[in-house]
Order: sequence, then C-alpha cells, then structure tokens
Amino acid sequence: MKRLFGTDGIRGVADEFPLDRGTVETIGTSLARHFREKLGRGPIFLSGRDTRESGERLERAFHAGVISAGGRIESAEVITTPGVAFLTRKFDFDAGIVISASHNPFGDNGIKIFSPSGEKVGEDIERQIEADVSGPVAPTATDESIGMDTSRVDVFRSAYLEHLAIGFNESALKGRSIAVDCANGAASAFAPDLFRALGADVVAINDDPDGKNINFECGSLHLERIRETTLSNNAEIGVAFDGDSDRALFIDEAGNIVDGDAVLWVLASYLQDRGRIKNKTVVATVMSNIGLEIALASRGIKLVRAAVGDKFVLDELLRTGSELGGEQSGHIILTEQSLVGDGIMTALLLIKALSENGRALSELTAGFVRYPQVLVNVKVREKKPFDSSTHISAVSTEIERELDGKGRLLLRYSGTENLARVMIEGEDQTSIESQAKRLADVISSQLG
Repeated sequence: MKRLFGTDGIRGVADEFPLDRGTVETIGTSLARHFREKLGRGPIFLSGRDTRESGERLERAFHAGVISAGGRIESAEVITTPGVAFLTRKFDFDAGIVISASHNPFGDNGIKIFSPSGEKVGEDIERQIEADVSGPVAPTATDESIGMDTSRVDVFRSAYLEHLAIGFNESALKGRSIAVDCANGAASAFAPDLFRALGADVVAINDDPDGKNINFECGSLHLERIRETTLSNNAEIGVAFDGDSDRALFIDEAGNIVDGDAVLWVLASYLQDRGRIKNKTVVATVMSNIGLEIALASRGIKLVRAAVGDKFVLDELLRTGSELGGEQSGHIILTEQSLVGDGIMTALLLIKALSENGRALSELTAGFVRYPQVLVNVKVREKKPFDSSTHISAVSTEIERELDGKGRLLLRYSGTENLARVMIEGEDQTSIESQAKRLADVISSQLG
C-alpha cells in the first residue's frame, strides 16, 4: 500500500499521481464510502481551494467521486484552509476538504481533510483511502462537466469573515497602518477587505491571483517585498501570508522580521497579562530557538517541544490542555479560537496586542533574544540510532556540557534523505560553528 498522506495531507504535482483526475475521484469516492459506512447515511462534505489554476478541476474531480458514492458536497470556492475548517464545524458538515499546496509553487497541489472539530482526519481514514487508491478500484466518474454546488458561497464567505472579526468593533483598527502581502493566494479575497472594514489603512501587494502567481517570489517565503512595502509606506506592521493563509510572518516598523517564535513570545506575554495561558505552557517544535524557551521561562512559562509539523503541535496542545502553540514558519494555533492555524486571525490578535499595549511591535518583541544557530547536514550510509555509537554519544555529551544550559544541541535524521542534521544554538556563533563541525566530523567517520 503506497503512503499518500504526510503530516499535512496529500501533496504533489498537479495532474500527476496521486493528484491526477482519476485518483482524486477515487479519493473522493473512498472518503464518502467510509463515512457512509460509519454514519449509516450519505455524508455531507464541504470543499474549498486556493488560487492555483489546477484547483477547480481537482475540486470537481473530488466532487464527482463523492457524488458517485452517494455523498453530497458543497463548495466554498476560493477560501483559506482555516476558513474551510471553521465552516465545516459551523455548518455541521461531516468533513471539510481543502484543495491546496499551501506555500508550494503553483504547479503543485494537495488535499487536506478536516473533521468537524477542525483536526485533520485520523490515520485510520487515511490508511483506508490509501488502500483504496492502491487497490483495484477504478475511477468512479469521468464526466468533467459535473457541476459543483456553489449556491452558498456568499453565505460561507460572510460567516468566515464574521468569525474572524469576533471581538473587534468597526473601528478596532482605526489609525493602524498595515502592509499586507497576500501571496496571490486565498488571503487576497479576505485579508485586505477585513482589515479595511475594521478601520485600518491598508497597503496590499500580491493580491491579484492569476492561477500561476501564487507564492511566486512573494508571501511568507519571500519577505523582501513586504519589508520594502512596510518601510516605504511607514506602516507600523507588515504581514505576509502563504498561499492558503494558515500561516503568517511579520515585519516590524523598523523592518525587522518577526517569525513564529517571536509571535509566540508576544502573544504568550499578552495572554498571560490577561490570565489566559493555560498550565503556563506554550507548545513549539524542536526547531524553535532556545531564546524563546529562555524568554518564556523569564515569565514563568514552560515551553514544550513537539516534532516539526502543525499536526504534532496540535497533538501536544490537546495532550497538555494548552492554549497557544506554533512553529517558526508562522503557523500559530490558538485552541480557544480554532484547532487550525489561521494567519489572518494571528495578524488580528497581534495588532490587538499592539493597540492594547500602546507599544510598537519592535518593543513587544524586545524580550525575546534569538540565539545564534548553526545547522550542518552530514551524509550517512544508514540511519542508526545516534546513541549506538559511543564516539557520537561522547562528543554530544561534551558539547552539551560546554553549552552549560545556555544553548541547545539537536541531532536528528532527515525524513526523506540519508542525512544526519546537526543543529546547535548558543551564545557565540564562532563557538557553535566549531562544535557543529566537530560533531559532524565524528558522525561522518562513524556513519558516513
């Protein structure tokens, strides 16, 4: 059975397996059939997509598969990933499906499936779909003219915008100057209008999608344009979304990048001041900078680390009963609002923190000092446990002793290549570079 699902659903090149029309139909058929067996009735789904040119045809293929298995499905058309997750719960759909490849180039696409709670569907359903795709199940529909039910698109859009604006009055952002990079993606149809409706003075760029320009030299992976726009317009904050708007990165008024670690620090401080940090715990990943851990500790907040991926961050948030978590990439989850990261919601809350504190973003991030970091990749023959080598263990222990609690060593293997990754953070760049080279040489001699 071929594994199709990763930590963020199915991802690949549009129109090639597993995102060719026939396979996408089969995925739709499989999902509807398994839900029908579980519910004892035909399931009702909601779908949405980002702005890629392949999105509509893949969405139509998915609809054809669902309908052939006796299910019903509506489309919200172009909408953010967190928008689909919210609407699935709001309108009592059995599942929500997003056709998107997030921050990937326009030629890629993907499928994400959400339960009504906002969580991605369980591995049991993923394995069942993979079995059906790998089995002798032929594509279930071939009529490309099958229409999509788009009768409630305006209703869905309005409901999502109202959800985002909860807690904000019509003048909540009055006097605020905001630069926005929509990545020519799903945020284009939502973020600038919403910020303006709340009173902000907005300069929007990359908000004119044509199907091929999504994420192209713009958005959260390319911050040069939003930095330039923020500074040239004297904006107090710049925000850059990715293609499906489940993440956001920021630029402060001085032109400095504010990544997910810095956002976690600002939001944790803001929420703690209002008595809202459950368990005094924030969840991040193994890649979050040790500076975040030290800054949070100064406020009596514990940092719990999860594996890289928003799925693992959410799992740890739910396990610990915590409220705030996220990744350096700008994927921030606030469980009281949603179990899915929402870049627009993150931006609104960050601006709210600015307003209520009466301080600039650079001032709010000042308590977070990013430690120097070095990452070295080492080619290996096989991925043996690092502690199986006494030499690797000895050097690792020696480096951790040298760091003396003022730095961090992380050893892990690449998930897709025969590479060992050595990551060290510490107070001095020259020292950690020397330490990383020393450990990399030992790993190469033992496993290379």
